[in-house]
Amino acid sequence: MELKNGIHLAYCTNIHPAETWSETLASLEQYTLKVRGAVMPPGPGKPYAIGLRLSDVASRELEQPEAMAGFRRWLDDNGCYVFTINGFPYGRFHGSRVKEQVYRPDWSTPERLDYTRRLFTILSGLLDLAPSGCEGSVSTLPGSFKAFGLDAQQHKAIRQNLWECVDHMDALSAATGRGLHLGLEPEPLGLFETTAETVAFFKQLADERPGDARWHAYLGVNYDVCHLACEFEEPAETFASFREHGIRVSKIHLSSALRVSPTPAVRKALRAFADDIYLHQVVAAAGNRRLRAYPDLNDALQAPPQDDETEWRVHFHVPLHMEEGNLFGTTAAANIRALEQLAADPSLCHHLELETYTWGVLPPALRSRDVVTQLAAEFAWCFARMERLGLK
Repeated sequence: MELKNGIHLAYCTNIHPAETWSETLASLEQYTLKVRGAVMPPGPGKPYAIGLRLSDVASRELEQPEAMAGFRRWLDDNGCYVFTINGFPYGRFHGSRVKEQVYRPDWSTPERLDYTRRLFTILSGLLDLAPSGCEGSVSTLPGSFKAFGLDAQQHKAIRQNLWECVDHMDALSAATGRGLHLGLEPEPLGLFETTAETVAFFKQLADERPGDARWHAYLGVNYDVCHLACEFEEPAETFASFREHGIRVSKIHLSSALRVSPTPAVRKALRAFADDIYLHQVVAAAGNRRLRAYPDLNDALQAPPQDDETEWRVHFHVPLHMEEGNLFGTTAAANIRALEQLAADPSLCHHLELETYTWGVLPPALRSRDVVTQLAAEFAWCFARMERLGLK
C-alpha cells in the first residue's frame, strides 16, 4: 500500500509455497486477499500492494501474453498492484532442501541474468496499474555464495551480467517511463555480506564500465534488516556509507533475526530452529565485535562451545512481533532504527517489504495462529511504529 512520501509497503509472497504460476495466483487468492481484508478498511480505498515472488518456472508461464493479460485483469478487479518482485530464490523454495542452493544459479551464469531480465519485463508490464510515480524493483542475491569459491573469471562474469541487466532495465524504463532498479541483498556468507564488502563490490562494478554512471540509478542494495543485524551493523552507519558512495537503497526488507547468548540451555532450545530446508547462518561475537561465522545453525550447535562467544545472531527470520523471553531475543529493534532513518530522510528508500518467509519451519509455539493472522500482526507491528514516526 502507498504510505506517506511515496513509500510503498507490502509483504513478500515467498512465505506461501508456490512454484508454478497457477500455484502462485492461487496463493494470492487464498492468502493475500485475506491479508488485505485484515489490514485495510473494508470498502473502496487505496489500492493494495503486492510483493510478488516468482520462480523461474512461474516467470516463464506469466510472461506469456494470455497469462499477463489475465493477471492484469485480476489486479484491476481486486484493487491490487505489484511494485516489487523477489528474484532471489530461482527454483523451489518450500518443502525440500534449499540451503546454499538458493544461491544457484548465481550471477556468474546466463541463467540468473535471463531470469532477472524476465522479471523486469514482467514488472514493467504491470507498473501502469500502480500509483503514479511508483517505480519497480527486483531484489536478488549478493552475486554468489562465498563457499562456492569462484575464480577471477567468474567474478568478472558477475559484474558483466549485472551490467547487461542495467542495459535491459534502461531500455524498459525508456519505453515505459517508469523507473526500475535491482537490489542486491547482502547476506551472511554471501559474496558480499557487510557494508564494507558491499561498498567494495560496487566500486568494482563501477570500474567495469568507467564513465557509465547508470548504475547509480539502476543498481542498489536490498537492505534486509535481519541480515545486517546478524553482522552486528547499525542502519544509520550503513545508510551513511551508502550515501557517501552513491549507492541507492533499492528496497528495505523489514525482518528480524534471533539474538541469543549461547548458553547450554539456549543451545539445546535452538535445536527447534535447526530445520533441513533453509540456511541459517550464525555470526558469533563478543560485545559488538564479530568473532566468527558458522555456515548453518547445525554447524554452530555441533561445534564445541567457545568461551569468547557472548552473543549469537542467527539468520532465522522470526516474526517482527515475536515476544522476547528468557532464552531468545530478537533484532526487531533494528527495524525501528531503520524506520527512524527513513523518517528522517524519506528519500532514502521508497520500497518496504515484510519478509518473514519461514512460516513453514517455525517451531510450533511460534506458529500457533494461521499465516494470515500472523501477517496481519506483522503489519500491525509496523503500522504502530510508522504512525509514531510520521511515516503512515
